[in-house]
Amino acid sequence: MCAAVYVLSTVTGYVLTSALLLKCPTLLHRKKRENFLSQHISHRGGAGENLENTMTAFKHAVNLGTDMLELDCQLTKDEQVVVSHDSNLKRATGVNTQVCDMAYSELPPYLCKLGVTFQRECFCEGGEDKRIPLLRDVFEAFPNTPVNIDIKVNNDTLIKKVSELVVKYDREHLTVWGNASNEIVKKCYKENPRIPVLFSFPRVLQLLGLFYTGLLPFVPLKEQFLEIPMPSIITKLKDPNRLTKSQRFITWLADNLLMRKSLFEHLTARGIQVYIWVLNDDEDFQRAFDLGATGVMTDFPTRLKDFMDRNGISKLQ
Repeated sequence: MCAAVYVLSTVTGYVLTSALLLKCPTLLHRKKRENFLSQHISHRGGAGENLENTMTAFKHAVNLGTDMLELDCQLTKDEQVVVSHDSNLKRATGVNTQVCDMAYSELPPYLCKLGVTFQRECFCEGGEDKRIPLLRDVFEAFPNTPVNIDIKVNNDTLIKKVSELVVKYDREHLTVWGNASNEIVKKCYKENPRIPVLFSFPRVLQLLGLFYTGLLPFVPLKEQFLEIPMPSIITKLKDPNRLTKSQRFITWLADNLLMRKSLFEHLTARGIQVYIWVLNDDEDFQRAFDLGATGVMTDFPTRLKDFMDRNGISKLQ
């Protein structure tokens, strides 16, 4: 009987402590320093309004007032860091070649019309700017704009060169980098721990495990940005009638596990920003901000800006 009472009191104490620290994490952890706050994030510069990852797209988003540019980096044969989502250029340029197999001067231009990945049956038709830019072009053009860099390939030289560019342009306080790959994120952190990193996919799974077991409030986290999808948007990317029952269930389960307001509130209280991607309509914008997400990543920066303006969402909140 005494043993049962002891176990019950111990478990109760643990649960109460966990609940307290979940709400007040600064009792145990120092809040991470936030050099910038990003609520409006332009995915690939705004792939629904201009050709993705082009200087025109980036300029449009910055002129609109975006808080952050999201982009992807690859390495060319002559070791130039370029802004390109795909390793193979077939989709974007029509030329079946790898970025790493060509010198920068040899890279083909983008096609005039590209599909928007996160908007079903949507295409973006670009203007004259079809050039794949260098990362340094972006840094030089937008010295005060935070940039979210997805390191698309596990390449030590690419990681080193991105870090060197970040340092050269004095952007360690305006940059976040990483990838879904835990190995890439580890290499990024090792190369330059002063540049904040994203949670990799395995680390997101660990984060959820810690959250649902009540251990999260007790565990230190090196990452400063959680960047996750809103699983429910799959019904907008694919024909809902073509989704199987198992696909619907997995989507429902993932959505319920990931989209947790208490998790987002705990992380933001620790100085970890939460970004949800890639959202392209008012309904999803509203849900993300209602859940307490720091920011929304979108292909349509004008839509998101209009939504935020109509609803009085600003950095002053």
